[in-house]
Amino acid sequence: MSEVHVEPEVAAPPLAPVGEHKPHADASGVNALQSLATTIVIAVFVITFVVQAFQIPSESMEKTLLIGDYLLVDKAHDSNAGTWGWLLPYRRIERQDIVVFRYPVNPQQHFVKRVIGVPGDRVRLINKHVYVNGLKQDDEYASFNWGQRDKFRDNFPNGGFFADKIASKWFIQAQKLVDDGQLIIPEGSYFVLGDNRDDSYDSRYWGLVPAENIVGRPLLIYWSMDQVQSNTGEDAASGKLSTLAYSAIQSVKGLRWKRMFRIPR
Repeated sequence: MSEVHVEPEVAAPPLAPVGEHKPHADASGVNALQSLATTIVIAVFVITFVVQAFQIPSESMEKTLLIGDYLLVDKAHDSNAGTWGWLLPYRRIERQDIVVFRYPVNPQQHFVKRVIGVPGDRVRLINKHVYVNGLKQDDEYASFNWGQRDKFRDNFPNGGFFADKIASKWFIQAQKLVDDGQLIIPEGSYFVLGDNRDDSYDSRYWGLVPAENIVGRPLLIYWSMDQVQSNTGEDAASGKLSTLAYSAIQSVKGLRWKRMFRIPR
């Protein structure tokens, strides 16, 4: 996927002056402070505008993302360019993109889901499968429990709206957006679902994701491990040191090497 880049020929840099030059102590200290300040500024810029780390805490995106996956999220291609559009290479959010976003009901929380509908789309689910603008979508990445049926979840929005299943604000809004059995996605909003369709708290339950809530897209899984199960009986009997050793061994055993540096799709 990467392109081979051949550097053009350039003139050799001039030779450094021969002989020893010992800088003053004060100058050396100033240079060190300048280097530290530059490093901090670059780090802050990267964390603020380029990438951010997240951990997957639930099974809602299985099998694409597992509990214990650690992601680096690309924030430089967010659809909401704002005042940085002239500097950073933004592109619009598209269907099938996996996105990390601030949960609309509680923006302090971050969710990760897959974009199913973009502004202007007409979305519906029929027997668990997604249809957009009348066309059945490729959902090979999704997982289902065919022995488990739920009228509301599996046939949204034609399964009916139940106040006990969805957020009250969404209960009122969703009914206004339905036409001919399809949910029309308004401008500036996105309809998202978890890949684990039967166990995902997503747009069906709490509503649409505003464009300004989107943080970015997962760039890669940089670390992945199974959850460590502690043995409380052994902990009480053997003390803290052996408990620490046990946890360390279990952590190493739980590393999922094949998932590391994988690009989520």
